Amino acid sequence: MSSSPTNDQKLNSELKDLAIKAMEFSHSPYSTKRIGAAIRLSNGQIYSGCNIENASYGGTVCAERVAIWKAFSENKKPVHVTHVAVASAEENPWPPCGFCRQVLAEFAKPDTEVILTNTTGKEKAISFKELFPFAFEPEHLNK
Repeated sequence: MSSSPTNDQKLNSELKDLAIKAMEFSHSPYSTKRIGAAIRLSNGQIYSGCNIENASYGGTVCAERVAIWKAFSENKKPVHVTHVAVASAEENPWPPCGFCRQVLAEFAKPDTEVILTNTTGKEKAISFKELFPFAFEPEHLNK
């Protein structure tokens, strides 16, 4: 007896596919590592991005941050990131770097699902809290 994929499984599959497709647009002449990301917001909108490197290195922006910038520059608040998919061609899928984890801490929730995947279908899904258990959050600023 086969079971049909759930709506969440279909949406996660779509995110992974979009993250892998975004890799095609990567500008990575220095590292040669093509990374793609896709995020889903709490309003259901989905955005993707790729890594864009720069000869000054500090001007480089990771795929996850490209997707986040696109999403939050086009949506009214309050929204937050509910799912993130990060794709690479590496044998073991790469997680977001520390800088991207910190940016996600601003826009995600502890239960945000982070899906790490590669082009051969290997994947690992974890919560943002598992990925970054002691994030520096806006609450630390004691507004």
